[in-house]
Amino acid sequence: MAESWHGNYDTGSQSDDSYKFERLHIEPIYDAFFCPLTKLVMRDPVTLENGQTFEREAIEKWFRECKESGRKLVCPLTLKELKTADLKPSIALRNTIEEWNARNEAAQLDMARKSLNPSSSESEVLLALKYVQQICQKSRSNKHVARNAGLIPMIVDMLKNGSRKVRCKALETLKTVVEEDSDNKEILADGDTVRTIVKFLSHEQSKEREEAVSLLYELSKSEALCEKIGSINGAILMLVGMTTSKSDNILTVENAEKTLENLEKFENNVRQMAENGRLQPLLTQIREGPPETKLSMSNFLGELVLDNDIKVLVAKSVGSSLINILRSGNMQSREATLKALNQISSCEASAKVLIEAGILPSLVKDLFTVGTNQLPMRLKEVAATILANVVNSDYDFDSILVGPDHQTLVSEDIVHNLLHLISNTGPAIESKLLQVLVGLTLSPSTVISVVAAIKSSGAIISLVQFIEAPQKELRVASIKLLQNLSPHVGQELADALRGTVGQLGSLIKVISENISITDEQAAAIGLLAELPERDLGLARQMLDDGAFKLVYSRVVKIRQGVSKGGRFVTPFLEGLVRVLARVTLVLADEQDAIALCRELNLAELFIELLQTNGLDNVQMSSATALENLSQESKNLTRLPELPTPGFCASIFPCFSQQPAINGLCRLHRGTCSLKESFCLLEGKAVDKLVALLDHTNEKVVEAALAALSTLLDDGVDIEQGVMLLCEAEGVKPILDVLLEKRTENLRRRAVWVVERLLRSDEIAYEVSGDPNVSTALVDAFQHADYRTRQIAERALKHVDRLPNFSGVFPNVG
Repeated sequence: MAESWHGNYDTGSQSDDSYKFERLHIEPIYDAFFCPLTKLVMRDPVTLENGQTFEREAIEKWFRECKESGRKLVCPLTLKELKTADLKPSIALRNTIEEWNARNEAAQLDMARKSLNPSSSESEVLLALKYVQQICQKSRSNKHVARNAGLIPMIVDMLKNGSRKVRCKALETLKTVVEEDSDNKEILADGDTVRTIVKFLSHEQSKEREEAVSLLYELSKSEALCEKIGSINGAILMLVGMTTSKSDNILTVENAEKTLENLEKFENNVRQMAENGRLQPLLTQIREGPPETKLSMSNFLGELVLDNDIKVLVAKSVGSSLINILRSGNMQSREATLKALNQISSCEASAKVLIEAGILPSLVKDLFTVGTNQLPMRLKEVAATILANVVNSDYDFDSILVGPDHQTLVSEDIVHNLLHLISNTGPAIESKLLQVLVGLTLSPSTVISVVAAIKSSGAIISLVQFIEAPQKELRVASIKLLQNLSPHVGQELADALRGTVGQLGSLIKVISENISITDEQAAAIGLLAELPERDLGLARQMLDDGAFKLVYSRVVKIRQGVSKGGRFVTPFLEGLVRVLARVTLVLADEQDAIALCRELNLAELFIELLQTNGLDNVQMSSATALENLSQESKNLTRLPELPTPGFCASIFPCFSQQPAINGLCRLHRGTCSLKESFCLLEGKAVDKLVALLDHTNEKVVEAALAALSTLLDDGVDIEQGVMLLCEAEGVKPILDVLLEKRTENLRRRAVWVVERLLRSDEIAYEVSGDPNVSTALVDAFQHADYRTRQIAERALKHVDRLPNFSGVFPNVG
């Protein structure tokens, strides 16, 4: 016997048991079976003219080498020259060898079969698997033999073996057994075999994982198994994960990719891939699939939860396709398409992609069309939602045509149609349409057109009524819209809110809710803040309704950290302070306003708010409120009661000198306090206001300077006011404001304050040596408005830059 089955396989170090195949008698092999050149058993024996037999491939190579080297054609055994290179097939010998092979392979397969059981050693099982793999690689017929011998279930059982080497070899052998053999693949489709193979995918960075993917790729070439693989929980998820893995080797990643490509034949698999982040197959089906597939895939896309980055990718990939279906599809297709567009339009970047793809005309048509082809109201609601998503992106909507008569979204008739729908539909669609108007009023380029259309339709009162809606989404949308409109129709809104219907009370109720601060509350207080500041009727009603007390309490809670609300805290606090500052504008007309300011000690609160760094609007509103309060101080300070002069004092003036009174305010010459008369000096606010003169926001600087100017106003002791500013080191910052000329309003205010400061001879002397100040005053004298030029002229006279003729020319008339 020349060889045994074991002799063809190098097992390395083995136990004695692994040699048992050598001791078994296998049918002997004859020398005639061997090729003299290769020393291997021949597969295609051929005979030369001299009767010598060789393997065809080997003798042909010998002849080729003789020819290439220029040698004579000789027999490799006898070395005698041959007349011809003709080869005669040795059919009988070949048949004999094939029969011998078949008998030996059958015997060896039987030995392998006996080794594939749990009681066999690891080495025996590995030898058996190796042989089955080798024999199946020889010919396709051998795969049938292996199947008929019942080897496939036995190999499958080895997948549960305790040895990792055995499991890996079993996976590798199964791949060979089923390769290009549909019958063998069908056997694996039965039972839980595929599920067992899939489990190996969870073995991170292992040889088993690599072999399992390779086997699954082979199995996925069968349509029946594609469905089977996809039905196993977690299979597609793990395969998708492997395609983006950086830890697996390239071949494993490629096999996972190719397996998924095969699985794409079934819609359920495509859906699973989309759920697990592999969207391209789904998008391809929407673009290129038959109508029924496009319908089902669009429906499924509408149900997916997508990240914003993915929404942009989807919009770019299938946005145009979906819009085309929306234009020309049947009702069922349009419904599926609307759901998909609703999903992908909720991100600003993807919304812009859809706008550029032409979505707006289709949406407007679907919303406004009536008749046989009109959308049912539930789908109009979806269309309105998409339109609301789209218009809330930063886009130039007044340049996009949406109607047959060259209308845009902000054309008067389009806005009128939206308002008509809002008035004649249910709360769900009303809120979406209001959100459309909210988006259109966010942009300075479109808000004017929308305001004009709303005015011409007389819809303001109708819109205000939505403030009382029980549905929160509807109420929030209406409040946000009114907030956007308020800078343009503030008086009309104030008139509507002052009515007896109760909308103002509803707004106050929203603000009063003691919950985490919401966007609704921020919008409600923002709306109130934008209404006309000096509307006495509105202020009176807010006083009567206790609105200012409520606003004060919310400010205090935010300051104490009781009220929280994330990103809405800042706009809510800014709105609260602006609304609270309104009460200081009506002090001269409303005694109740003065009483409220005293009761709540608002002056102290506004002084504290001056130091809310980073909240420019809060600082600006607080400084403005302090200006208003300080202007009222001279009217509220209690002047001392002086005794009536006696008889002698009336005759002899030397006896009329009044006694000195201690404890009076230097500025107001009376008894002052922060709480009762709102005195900035008593509240130690001067230093804090001076500090704001260096603010980067010129509006904050202007408000602070306006508050400081009340220290130099008529009706107070201006000389003392100048001294207060000197003590607070405020003169230089005020002069710097004049020199910087940041805005015309700031210059006007600075010139007024500087003129008052220069009435002090000491300050005038120091400033006269600063050419920059003189130049700034000259510039104001030459280029500012009439009133400021007059004040600049007086200031220049204080520093002797202009002659003072008041002592030369007498007053005339």
